[in-house]
Amino acid sequence: MQEVDLTIDTNLARQILTGFLKTEIRRTGFDHAIVGLSGGIDSALSCYLAAEALGAENVLAVRLPYQSSTAESFEHAQLVIDHLGVQSVTIPITEMVEPLFKRDPTMNSLRKGNIMARARMIILYDQSEVFKGLVVGTGNKTEILLGYTTLYGDSACALNPLGDLYKTQVRQLAKALSVPQPILDKPPTADLWQGQTDEGELGFTYAEVDKLLYLLVDQRFSPQDCVEAGFEEEFVQKVVERIRRNHFKRVLPPIAKLTNRTVGYDFLYLRDWGT
Repeated sequence: MQEVDLTIDTNLARQILTGFLKTEIRRTGFDHAIVGLSGGIDSALSCYLAAEALGAENVLAVRLPYQSSTAESFEHAQLVIDHLGVQSVTIPITEMVEPLFKRDPTMNSLRKGNIMARARMIILYDQSEVFKGLVVGTGNKTEILLGYTTLYGDSACALNPLGDLYKTQVRQLAKALSVPQPILDKPPTADLWQGQTDEGELGFTYAEVDKLLYLLVDQRFSPQDCVEAGFEEEFVQKVVERIRRNHFKRVLPPIAKLTNRTVGYDFLYLRDWGT
């Protein structure tokens, strides 16, 4: 197996990402940030970065539990709130989503999970108006590439500091920023239903797939190159197919082109609007 080193310079990454948050949020005329805080490592790291970039008093952490959410997730989110001193609010989503669940007794866990993710998005954007801040994303590069995200749900944000960090790199940076140890230690989970874990759903570990994704995406290896590097062909094809079929989640909806100045094709840059 070819050696793949995903080690990052955490000091440099910290400097770049806090600078990114400060610059991009203030560029739009805002000074505040909203983070949906689940108690997991990704949202914790986004919250830490936002607090460092803007000051804890300018960050609102929003907890959005469902009735089956674990007490551990709630407690871990509180660890972040207490450690950083950010502002916080808790808004349960159970009463929002249950009426929709009851309309279809055959609804499966995937549909319910998507509804919960989108309900949380609605609340975050409502709170962004209340708090006068931008919603900071929590999705990492691994999830984005694999499509392991809900479109217009947990993928919805104004800006995302974690989107170019693989999950294993998120863990490195979170450790460097002193994210509480219980959050670092627990298995990654969206906490959408009892016993759900990310790696259980995906069928492979983040450590395995991050190395493969790094070769495919960052190093531009072909699938066959990856097989020759020591990855099982079935695993490579499974990951390549996930990347391919979830591309629509990574781009804005395509617009049918009728003119020579179409948004997203020709009208692309800030300079097009005199900025």
